[in-house]
Amino acid sequence: MQFETLAVSVDQHVATVKLNRPEKANAMNWQMWQDIRSAMQWADRTPEVRVVILEGEGKHFTSGIDLTMMMGLQAQIKDDCDGRSREKLRALVLELQDTLTSIERCRKPVLAAIHNGCVGGGVDLISCTDMRYCSADAYFTIKEIDIGMVADVGTLQRLPKLIGNQGIVREMAFTGRKVLADEAQRIGLVNQVFETREALQAGVREIAVLIASKSPLSIRGTKEMLNYSRDHSVADGLNYIATWNAAMLMSSDLTTAMMASMSKQTPQFKD
Repeated sequence: MQFETLAVSVDQHVATVKLNRPEKANAMNWQMWQDIRSAMQWADRTPEVRVVILEGEGKHFTSGIDLTMMMGLQAQIKDDCDGRSREKLRALVLELQDTLTSIERCRKPVLAAIHNGCVGGGVDLISCTDMRYCSADAYFTIKEIDIGMVADVGTLQRLPKLIGNQGIVREMAFTGRKVLADEAQRIGLVNQVFETREALQAGVREIAVLIASKSPLSIRGTKEMLNYSRDHSVADGLNYIATWNAAMLMSSDLTTAMMASMSKQTPQFKD
């Protein structure tokens, strides 16, 4: 796949999706928002892709939403009717939200490999991923408060469920302060901190390849169940998994895994 603002490659069933505006610190302009959604849709429907790694090119993971794009909003939503202008703005925000939700909709696990700055919209972005890893130089900041706005594309909705500490989330959102790598791991924002960017890329790839070696059908089902259970009661989640496995359990993957286990061999699954 060719994208204007992303570099995409596939190896060993792992797709690497790289934010690729290094000269702009990977600021998320309008085209990048469209490209991210397209890349996630492509990964979802491409059987060869079993896992996605999301990372950034250049000095920073991302500096967040492109301020040039923000400054152009007035012209984009201009209308003689104030009500219609506000309606256009709401539709635009919903479209940006949908771009990030496409990461959750992607049936394949998405792993974020974060180095250096992850600012503003970058926090919204990584909050949608399945797992987050960072290098020791990484920092995270909900920067929207410093430009006089409320974060509106997912951070305030997803981060409390990731961290599980309302006080910490509110402190980050109210102050815009930097959360460094060690604190990010301590509060549960990232799974693991690697000493260098190179170690980060190698470590995340190792995890991604391990996931890619598992039953693709089971991995996709596991992501579906985890996302559903996060937003529903335990009873609802149990009911859904019962229905899911009634439909999906008796698969060729189950047979392949059981046979490989009995013969002490590595299973080879269909995409």
